[in-house]
Amino acid sequence: MKPQDTSSAPLLSAIVPMYNAGTSFQAFIDSMLAQTLASLEIIIVNDGSTDASAQLAHRYASEYDHITVIDQANGGVSRARNAGLAIARGKYVTFPDADDTLSPEMYSTLIAMAEQDDLDVAQCNAERVFWGSGRAKTLIPADRLQATPVLSGAEWLNKALASNRYLHVVWLGIYRRSLIDQLDLQFEPGLHHQDIPWTTELMLNARRVRYTDKVLYRYYVHDQSISNRKRSGMANVEYQRHYLKIARMLDEINLRYRDKVKIGPAIYRQVTKEALTVCHALRREPDAEARQAMIADLLASKTPGRMLRNARGVKQWYQLLLWLIRIYRWRRS
Repeated sequence: MKPQDTSSAPLLSAIVPMYNAGTSFQAFIDSMLAQTLASLEIIIVNDGSTDASAQLAHRYASEYDHITVIDQANGGVSRARNAGLAIARGKYVTFPDADDTLSPEMYSTLIAMAEQDDLDVAQCNAERVFWGSGRAKTLIPADRLQATPVLSGAEWLNKALASNRYLHVVWLGIYRRSLIDQLDLQFEPGLHHQDIPWTTELMLNARRVRYTDKVLYRYYVHDQSISNRKRSGMANVEYQRHYLKIARMLDEINLRYRDKVKIGPAIYRQVTKEALTVCHALRREPDAEARQAMIADLLASKTPGRMLRNARGVKQWYQLLLWLIRIYRWRRS
């Protein structure tokens, strides 16, 4: 059993939302226990699991002093992360997923970066691993984005988004807890892909951020994940409303901070990009009634104006105008 210094607050709190992690949880917890960072607390938020992962989490908590389990009724990833944040003691926090795995040196590497350069955020690269085939693909190719010096959060976010490979995922880094507390930054309950507005607002407030292109996290992709699940009909309509809300939230964030920090073109462009996700889903939707419902949602939410206000660059403007013409044509059909 790894000895833990409990006399003071840990450097890092790892907040792990867990709902029916299944057999993947064993590999995940093994990778967490193998971390070379000694000053670490692991907070597992059991979000109403009905499989064996909950029992396994409690077993590890009984064996390791630096593991805590919170049990709560199923309420989604956002509520689970917020519950973990409420009790986290670390100088920094992070949010790994319970069905992924981490390199042993991930957190020692990021903490060393953060402590050396007084960072608010330290981020690394990752790889996607596709279930079944075992095929792995680097998340951010080196020819798109390389390790950076210290940047402001706004500079880093613009640079990262401009690579067209960056994902707004909280498991890519560690974050200064005092900054999160200062902003009273919570994850939006019930919102799929809630990482997108959360990381955007945090980055626009971060003074010092650095990225290493070392691949330290393994993200497992499978057909049943929220992002990859195939939907049609009204289930698709409901799902696309999350992207409409994300586009609205990103637009509001940009408006709120545009006089405080320099918001780069890629950050504005992200608003339109998220909304265009709905347009692509609309084109693929086979059900005519669902298509009309999605168009009605787009217009009622005033998303076209939001997209026009945030579009940047000739390519995105051209793409957007083509989509708006299609949408208004499909609306009349």
